[in-house]
Formats: sequence, C-alpha cells, structure tokens
Amino acid sequence: MPLLSEERSTPSFPSSLLIYLYVGHFLARWGARMWEFSVGLYMINVWPDSLFLAAVYGVVESASAAFLGPVIGQWVDKLSYLQVLQVWLLSQNLSFMVAGGAVIAILVPADLKSANLTAFVSFIILINVSGAVGVLSTLAGTILIEREWVIVISEGQPPGVQTKMNSILRRIDLTCKLFAPAVTGFIISFVSLTASAMTLALWNILSICLQYWLLMSVYNGIPALKEISQKRVSRSSARDQDEITSAHPETARLLSSDVNDLERTESSSSSKGNMIEEFLNLPYISAWRLYLQQDVVLPGLALALLYFTVLSFGTLMTATLEWEGLPAYVIGIARGISATIGIAATFLYPILQSQISTLRTGLWSIWSQWTCLLVCVASIWIKRKITSAYVLMGGVAASRLGLWMFDLSVIQQMQDYVPESDRCVVGGVQNSLQSFLDLMTYIMGIVISNPQDFWILIMISFLLVTLAAILYSLHVYHLRKHLLHFEKLLVLFQWNVSSS
Repeated sequence: MPLLSEERSTPSFPSSLLIYLYVGHFLARWGARMWEFSVGLYMINVWPDSLFLAAVYGVVESASAAFLGPVIGQWVDKLSYLQVLQVWLLSQNLSFMVAGGAVIAILVPADLKSANLTAFVSFIILINVSGAVGVLSTLAGTILIEREWVIVISEGQPPGVQTKMNSILRRIDLTCKLFAPAVTGFIISFVSLTASAMTLALWNILSICLQYWLLMSVYNGIPALKEISQKRVSRSSARDQDEITSAHPETARLLSSDVNDLERTESSSSSKGNMIEEFLNLPYISAWRLYLQQDVVLPGLALALLYFTVLSFGTLMTATLEWEGLPAYVIGIARGISATIGIAATFLYPILQSQISTLRTGLWSIWSQWTCLLVCVASIWIKRKITSAYVLMGGVAASRLGLWMFDLSVIQQMQDYVPESDRCVVGGVQNSLQSFLDLMTYIMGIVISNPQDFWILIMISFLLVTLAAILYSLHVYHLRKHLLHFEKLLVLFQWNVSSS
C-alpha cells in the first residue's frame, strides 16, 4: 500500500524539474522573508519608542497590494508566462536591492535625521516605495507559481500531485520564514543593522540569475506550460479584439443620431446606461464582480480576515517585542519556532485532507487556531512584561498549525472550484482583499501607536479571527447542512460510558 500511494502521487515528467521549481521558489521567498522580518526592526531603531514609521511602511505596502492586486492579477492573465516571469524576478530583486541600499544610507550616518532632514525623509520614502514594488512583484510571482503553474503541471497527473505540490510550496515558504528571520536576527544582534541590510542587498544581487535559470528550465522542460501560456495570450488578444469590435457599432450609432428632441432623450438615456456599463467594465471593478460571483467567496473572505491581525510575527508585533526588551535574535528564534509549527501543518494537511475532505479540514483548522489564540488574550493580564511577551509569542506560534492548514484548505478549494479562465483575476482579487485588511492592521497601528496599548490591538485581532471562523462555519453549513456528526459523537460517548 505505501508503494501504491507513492506511485499515485508521482508525476510523469522528470522529478528534477520539480526540484528546480522548488529551489527557485525558495530563493525568491528567502529574500522576501528577510526583508519582511527586518523592516520593522529598521523602523523602530530609526524612530525609537513609536510604532509610527513601522505602521506607515505597513500602510504603504499593504495599500499598494490592496488597490493594485486585481490589476496585477489581470496583468498576469494577459501576458505570457515568460513575460510575467521576467518582470517578476527583475522587479522583485531590484526593489529589495534599492530598499537595502536606502536603509544603509540612513543607518551609516549617526545623526542623518537631525543633520539633513530632507535626505532622511527622501530615503524613508524610497524604502517605502521600493518595499511596495517588491510586494507587488512577489504577488505576481505568487499568482504565477501557486495559482497557475501548480494547476497546469498537475493537470493530467495522479490525484495526489496537486496536494503534494501545494504542501511543498507552502513548506518552502515557511522554511524561509523559519530560517531567514533567525539568520537576520543573529546578524542584527551580533554584528549590526547595517550588516543585515548589506546582506539583504547582496542576496538579491547574487540570486537573481540562478532564480531565472531554474524557473526557465521548468518552463522549457514541461510542454504544458508553453501550450497553456500561448492559449492564454491568444485568448487575451481575442478578448481585446472583441471589445474593440463591439465598441464600433456603439460609436457609429452615437455619431449618426438625429438632433430631434425625442432621439436626444433616448441618446441621453442610452449614454447614462453606457456610462454605468463602462464603469462596471473597468478592470478593477470587473475583477471584483468576478470574484464575488465565485462559490468560494466566503472561504476567501474568512482567509482574508486572518490578515487583519497583529497576532503574527509581522512588523508591528516584532517592533513591539523589540520595545519590550527582547533581543532581535530571540524574536528571530521565536519566529523560527512559529514557522516550524507551520511546516508541520504542511505535513499534517495532506493526511487530514485525504481522511476528512478539504472542506472539513478547513473547519477544524480555523477553530484550532482560534483556540490557541486564547493564550494570546490571556497574556494581556500577565503583569510582568517579559513573561507576557513570551506567553504572547507562544500563543501565536501554536496557532500557526491551524492557520496554515486553513490557508492550504482555502487555496485548494479555489484551485478546484474557480474556472481556469478566472483563476488569475480571482487570485489577484483575493490577494488584494488580504492586503487591504493587512492595511487596516497598520492603520490601527498608526492610530494606536503607543506600544503600551498593544493589548487593544490583540483584542481586536482576536475578535476578527472569531468572525473568520464563524463565516467559514456558515459556508460549511450551507454546503453540508451540518457542522458536526453529532450521532457519531453520541455513539462514541455511549461506547466510552459502557466500556467504563
């Protein structure tokens, strides 16, 4: 049986190509995770005793992804895989190089803020803009690899290939989340902040060529990727041509309309209708309309709500822990432990998914995350600051098991139930929604910027996770007409009573 199950999940193409895909994904994610962890530490050191700069950076980064996410999804849908790959890798690596250089320019002079305020503000703006570009580039790469290539590569393969690829890609991301902060934290603690910024810039300079070669090898080695890429470009060209053709009769009708009062009224009424139709067909609006028509909109919304939280090792929580006196390497290790638990979720998810289905795995996962976050709420009432910080980190780390299984569950539902022609657009909107709610987290951080009031952010975050769990439960109930098999629980209870 083990040999049979292994055979079922083995693809028909050379396994070395999947290794190339995974290594290329690892290189791209490592640089992004280094920046994600260190930017909060850079900002809290530039402006001590305030979360303001860290929150402003989060607002800029999240807002760019929130408002441009659907556009990025449509852009990925229109271009060939090769074009997306080239633009993604070049813009992501270049933006993180520039961001690292700007950080060095701020940190090397001891008193740049007081000596040259204009230069200081300029570098802060450059850091924010470069970080935003990096996030948008990473979003394009995520859509390309996770929403497109995984499905195309696994199509026609044994059933277990898609689940296995999803789990491995998420495992790689979490591995980077484990080791990149730990390495960066040690560099910051035992060398300097400047050294960590230099390491970030050098990493992106050295890795870009290797990333491109690895992913191009995958593209050239799997014929289905080229075929689907050409079909997508042809479909996009045909769609654009249809839009131009359909616009001509309308233009001709407007130009040839008579000037009598009745026809003017009809023309005015028609123009209003056309204006509404044109508004609804704007790329951004049409993308959201398409997303809201999907059957998986409630799971998508539930997943997005989990981004409206400070209960993660993100910029705000990292900056707060630094303010409370925890060394950077301790925070990095804690984040690494959190990621390790998340990696365990990628091993557990395929087992649960095969036993109780994707839908029910999501239900158990979201409520297990909610249960672990009760520990974070309890940390508010611990008076000793350092102890409270450790309890908070423990609760957040434990909750990652449920979080990442839920993430995998929702992603697989979107892969299975969103039509092929809509995948990129829906993926862009999903990431946009997640970024918008992430943006709201940083706006909260600006409004409540005193680290002493971080407990308020903890409570708001917990309530939003509760809302996410309820929304997903409603989705499950709508499909299955029940949440739990109470009759099975009753039988189990009766068996325990009789055996005792």
